[in-house]
Amino acid sequence: MPVSLKETQSLSKLSQSLYDFLPANPHPYADQSISFSGCAVKSGIGNLWTGGSKKTAISNLLHNTLGQARSSFCKLMLCIVQTSLIYRGNKGTPLTREEIERVNQKIAELGFKIPELWNGEFLHSLPSSKPNLPLKSEIGSNEILQLKEEFIGLTSFDAQARGYAFQDFLNKMFNIFGLNAKKSFRIIGEEIDGSFELGSDIYLMEAKWQSRQSPESELLVFSGKVGGKAMWSRGLFISYAGFTTQGLEAFARGKSTNLIGMDAQDIFFILEGRMSLVDALKAKARQAAETNAFFTSVFSLSD
Repeated sequence: MPVSLKETQSLSKLSQSLYDFLPANPHPYADQSISFSGCAVKSGIGNLWTGGSKKTAISNLLHNTLGQARSSFCKLMLCIVQTSLIYRGNKGTPLTREEIERVNQKIAELGFKIPELWNGEFLHSLPSSKPNLPLKSEIGSNEILQLKEEFIGLTSFDAQARGYAFQDFLNKMFNIFGLNAKKSFRIIGEEIDGSFELGSDIYLMEAKWQSRQSPESELLVFSGKVGGKAMWSRGLFISYAGFTTQGLEAFARGKSTNLIGMDAQDIFFILEGRMSLVDALKAKARQAAETNAFFTSVFSLSD
């Protein structure tokens, strides 16, 4: 499958983000798999490693994989990260959360999303390159820490109980941030997971904790619910696993959005105190108003 110009540009950015993850080739007396060339072999695409200068070789590997073995692209990315966790850890320069977040963004631009790399617990376990970042929140650090522990604790629930617990957690989180949240309510023919106030705007809320990413069909259903209420109603769709790239593109095509979106990485970003919930929602709403983009990661909006 030919690689488009847009994909080529994204691959160039991704290769730059990955440059410090691993050596190009294994050291003579080291594990032969601890390298970019080793990851190519382990991913079954060793023939796509061209060698040469490290920068060029990484770029060629990514480009060749996307063009000739697209189905192996996510396997290669996961291998690079897993191997780098060991390599960088042994060097005393462990991978940081910010490095993985940058890689995730570049991979998403290519239409892929690797659940293991977006997992909230995994991201939270990584050291931050900004450990002394001032708390950007209207609430205290103890409350932030308690919310973070509760959010991580939700993973221990079974699937059905977790869905309801997730709604309760969000209601608590939004109220702590002063957004006057209300729990789920049912009206004739439909159920709304909750609502909250952001300034003078009323938002209806949809919350899904599921292993798969939310597709366009789910966005359309919730958009219809919001559109059927008062004309000043807006919606926030929270999907723990995020949203499919195809769904986001299709949802934004040919119509204006009355929704904004949030995923688990957004929530962890907020619970790290790196942006307040109110500021995150305002930034997302402004981005949607300016670009019609339903979902933009708060990681991008904080730059």
